Amino acid sequence: MRLRNIPGAREEMLVNPFIVQDPERLRGIWREEFGNNNPIRVEIGMGKGQFLLTLAQRNPDVNYIGIEKYSSVLLRALTRQEELQLPNLRLLRFDAENLETIFGEGEVDRIYLNFSDPWPKDRHAKRRLTSDRFFARYARVLAPEGHVEFKTDNVDLFEFSLAEAEACGWKLSHVTRDLHNSPDAAENVTTEYEDRFSAEGNPICRMIASR
Repeated sequence: MRLRNIPGAREEMLVNPFIVQDPERLRGIWREEFGNNNPIRVEIGMGKGQFLLTLAQRNPDVNYIGIEKYSSVLLRALTRQEELQLPNLRLLRFDAENLETIFGEGEVDRIYLNFSDPWPKDRHAKRRLTSDRFFARYARVLAPEGHVEFKTDNVDLFEFSLAEAEACGWKLSHVTRDLHNSPDAAENVTTEYEDRFSAEGNPICRMIASR
């Protein structure tokens, strides 16, 4: 379970220079924020940041934005960013339901969804980050050639996600129910949750959805 109650975490989000305040002001002009025309890639629910920090270090010619709803979780990624001070990484404390208020049409090159909350009850299905209403949001902010990459250890959520993506007219590729034993394993960058789940013997599911 994610930690959500570190004292002072919310206050730190409001004053730390590595956290973008009022991201709505950057809608459509994120490349000006980064000072270049490099691709913009977004992780929704970045957790403690292992995945995105690794990508940002490996790919200095790509701009990365990490979105996390919970201050106490984002604080862990922030501590690491303070050490590294990666110029191609920005962090946001933000709710992904409002994604279109901070990104313009076609502004994002890629969206990563890693080990998202499965919201297991049927009445909460629309809250899942791979529900049809979220795919509609992604379609509006992604560039025409952009895509969504999704990983989970939850088989039920994975099957739901495959069905939702196809029903929304997205094309699926790199679909696997055992990522770590697939041809894509060598290029895979793991998250903290992924390391833990895999060590427990849980196979990792992955798909890429393109329009």
